[in-house]
Amino acid sequence: MKELDNIEGIFFLGIGGIGMSALARYFLAGRFTVCGYDRSRTPLTSALEEEGCNIIYEDNLDKLPALFDEPVERDKVLIIYTPAIPKDSLLLNFFTDRGYAIYKRSEILGLISRGTDTLAVAGTHGKTTVSTMAAHLLTASKIGCSAFLGGISRNYNTNLLLGTGRVTVMEADEFDRSFLTLSPLTAVVTAIDPDHLDIYGTPEAMVGAYSEFCHKVRRGGTLIIEENIISSLSLPADVTVYTYGFGENASFRVENIEKGDGFYRFDIRLPAGTTPADKTPQGKAQQDTITSASPAGNRISNIRLLLPGLVNILNATAAAAAATVSGVTPDEIRNGLLLYQGVQRRFDVRFASEDLIYIDDYAHHPGEINALISAVRDFWPGRSITGIFQPHLFTRTRDFARGFAEALDRLDEVILLTLYPAREKPIEGVSSEMIAALMKNGHVKVVTREQLPAEAEKTVKGVLLTIGAGDIDRFVEPITRMLKERKG
Repeated sequence: MKELDNIEGIFFLGIGGIGMSALARYFLAGRFTVCGYDRSRTPLTSALEEEGCNIIYEDNLDKLPALFDEPVERDKVLIIYTPAIPKDSLLLNFFTDRGYAIYKRSEILGLISRGTDTLAVAGTHGKTTVSTMAAHLLTASKIGCSAFLGGISRNYNTNLLLGTGRVTVMEADEFDRSFLTLSPLTAVVTAIDPDHLDIYGTPEAMVGAYSEFCHKVRRGGTLIIEENIISSLSLPADVTVYTYGFGENASFRVENIEKGDGFYRFDIRLPAGTTPADKTPQGKAQQDTITSASPAGNRISNIRLLLPGLVNILNATAAAAAATVSGVTPDEIRNGLLLYQGVQRRFDVRFASEDLIYIDDYAHHPGEINALISAVRDFWPGRSITGIFQPHLFTRTRDFARGFAEALDRLDEVILLTLYPAREKPIEGVSSEMIAALMKNGHVKVVTREQLPAEAEKTVKGVLLTIGAGDIDRFVEPITRMLKERKG
């Protein structure tokens, strides 16, 4: 990027976030001096420190590294921040008041996206799994890719891939309209369920932003959309549009699903013109209508996926569609999906014994929780399920309290951890107790962080879930360790 020609160092405000840390690793690989601030040390920030980042944990000007604390050096550095940083941050205001070059994380991703054949995956849920799957399929193929991921890939133990080739996979985050900075050659939209209403105000405004994202796809590019949401979106006329799903009219259509012992087997029927042997090179194909699956039977057959839940078959189909239009062959996709190991905190099986399965998941929206519970019920029918859920954000809890209650009512026992506020100030009356009061389940309790370990230890049979996007992840290792020690 031309903007970096004279830059020596980059400081990240909120470096411990999953998206920010991927960018930090990207610039570390570019031999820049990379420093940052986050409010607490986590396994991710510790890993960054081991890789060469200098991280401070106090919002204190006295702690700034020398390169960044002198305004005379400001032309040699960039400041990158996440919108989660409070506006009254001392560090943010120091950099702002003294004229440093300050960028949002999304703006930097936008700059990178314009210089590569970017594959951007958007959606209120599913985007981390689909983008990580797609990056794995590309990496395991002759095409190759780089990738900025919203989770830690279990195949590569990182959220950043630096590979060969022109393709860069990016998770396109709708929070703060960040995805509108991107300029993808290929885009996937997985879901448009209402979320982030603190940003958008109404569901309609959020869907409007997704339509705007669709129009960010470059002329001659490709747009891949889940079949049930395509009618809600405004689509550009100068790109190729495909759908994916289980329906008869889906361009990439799932067929012949069979459930095995710990896996699914299925086929994906492909639209005409998408396999490497017969497709038009991406960037040149255009069409006015959505292409249906090929009636001739062109397909990826006998796919085996080791993840539970129909939602993951759908995610795999989206990733396979994105990989296919990027030039990955059916054989490479079949082999890649068989070897796909998942993402940390996405249906992450942490412990398994004959009596108890423990799974950790990032689900923080009612739709995601419903999909998680359905997958568990499908793979382990008849087992009781205990769920530990931490609500994330006051506004999301306020807007979806009834949806959370209805989803959690599907569990046998529910432990509600006190709400994680993240960047928000309290809203009167909004709490974990608010969800509990709306539930019909008679086995619900609200606990503090201090009480949680003892509550988790009471579960000895069935399936135990930790669910949420806050700091509930800090309990995952202790719970896993407790279960292993108890097993002996």
